[in-house]
Amino acid sequence: MLKVNIIGIGPGNPDLLTGQARRAMEESTILAGDKRMVAQFGEGKKVYATFKTEELAALAAQADPDQDVLGILVSGDVGFFSLAKTIAGKLPGCDVQRYCGISSLVYFASRLQLSWEDAKIVSMHGRNQHLGAAVLAYPKVFSLTGGDNRPQVLCRQLCDLGLGDVTVYVGSNLSYEDERIVQGTAAEVAAGDFPSLSVLMILNDKAGGPVREGVHGLDDSCFLRGKAPMTKQEVRAVSLSKLQPKATDILYDIGAGTGSCSVEMALMAPLGAVYAFEQKDDALDLLARNKERFGCENLHIVAGEASEHLAEAPVPDGVFIGGSGGRLDKILDDLYARNPRCRVVLNVIALETLCQVVEYYQGRPDYTLDVVNVATAYNRKLGRYNLMTAQNPIYIMTAVPPR
Repeated sequence: MLKVNIIGIGPGNPDLLTGQARRAMEESTILAGDKRMVAQFGEGKKVYATFKTEELAALAAQADPDQDVLGILVSGDVGFFSLAKTIAGKLPGCDVQRYCGISSLVYFASRLQLSWEDAKIVSMHGRNQHLGAAVLAYPKVFSLTGGDNRPQVLCRQLCDLGLGDVTVYVGSNLSYEDERIVQGTAAEVAAGDFPSLSVLMILNDKAGGPVREGVHGLDDSCFLRGKAPMTKQEVRAVSLSKLQPKATDILYDIGAGTGSCSVEMALMAPLGAVYAFEQKDDALDLLARNKERFGCENLHIVAGEASEHLAEAPVPDGVFIGGSGGRLDKILDDLYARNPRCRVVLNVIALETLCQVVEYYQGRPDYTLDVVNVATAYNRKLGRYNLMTAQNPIYIMTAVPPR
């Protein structure tokens, strides 16, 4: 069996290699990795300048397990946004060992003389996370940057959210002779020029205000309303409690209407994303206006019949269904085909739909169906008296996936 060493080389300076990583590198007869990495460490070895998983798998297949040890170099630490996870899974039949390195977070925090255990970690390098939401919510945020998400671009986005005064540290070419660390406000960094591959440490002493994870049940008057249906505050609060979204979840709102549930889910999952499916033009307009009203960058509107557009969105962790357009069984089948463990909450008014949902889950006995009937009434003034006006009872149905 071929031994494969996946070696975290830290920020790049050879002086920062761990002892184990150095010994693993010395043991390896073949070295592969980014061109700059193998040029720095590959003397006296067979060297391949590649980090493509298919090419690494081919190298492993061609190597002699009796004579060779394949060393794969990765930047930073093997457990911190590293290629190591992907690579290890593509090398069947190999004895894969991982050797940790100093991550960019650890190195940068030490250079800033800051602790990092309380930092919220975000990657904007090849990922679509929401830096602004994290900065609103957390006093200390560390972020990787990359591609179009350059430090100055990300700081312009922070300025657009009213965060131009937060303190930003930018680190570039960390551990090398041309290392550059700059401190300024987000507005000042937005006016600068920095390499795409950099890191940020952002300090916001006013964090925790606009974004409060777990808070839901906004007053109906907060939303712009028209003729499109809207899930009312009390029903919305219970429904979202049943959905139990996490801050990083991918969520769907099917039959989004005015978007009251979509907006609340987006606020509850600031580091995730919400996909609101709606087909009616008047509702789509209100949905877009409410998205803008609340500044929900992580809310994505999908126009059209949900059953025809589910594949356009990432795999969901949780789904709220307020309307199905008569295609409920197909929608549920498609959802579970994508993620059998997604949590589904449905709001149902008609008894026929109630029976349809119950019958559907009778065919899926591995799921637990929880049903709550919510009946609300609102007071209205009649002279010196308050009279209660009843609303339609709502069945809130929660399908809990198998444990």
